[in-house]
Amino acid sequence: MSDEAQRLIDLARKAAAHAHAPYSRFGVGAAVLLTDGSVVSGANFENASYGLSLCAETVAIATLSAQGRLSEVVAIGVVGGMIRNGAISGMDVVRPCGRCRQVINEAAQIGGRDVRVHCAGAEGDAVNSYLLSQLLPDAFGPADLGISG
Repeated sequence: MSDEAQRLIDLARKAAAHAHAPYSRFGVGAAVLLTDGSVVSGANFENASYGLSLCAETVAIATLSAQGRLSEVVAIGVVGGMIRNGAISGMDVVRPCGRCRQVINEAAQIGGRDVRVHCAGAEGDAVNSYLLSQLLPDAFGPADLGISG
């Protein structure tokens, strides 16, 4: 595993510990690496009105957008697992859902780069790394609307 992947997975695991997931009991954390080496994290935030729930990746990317840093996304680490006894557990590698892939794609196209996506379970050493274009081939985004970064 690369140093980048390890760093992002470790930070995503820390973020996942703060997930607000009382309904699904499935906590997710994300850590987004920026061009200057800094990292912004997010955790999923569920709502009693399920459709209003936010994924960890969306929380982190929206935070970056609010800071005017959407174009700086280089890579993201994503982890998740079941919440049991106040801790997140599970060895299965978790990948971004389709909505999150689309949200990451927005940042990728605006930044003009194919974002690296490192995925892991809440526990264990297994990490799968992808380019966003592998997870969301032929994505629709800003470029399709004539907007470039």
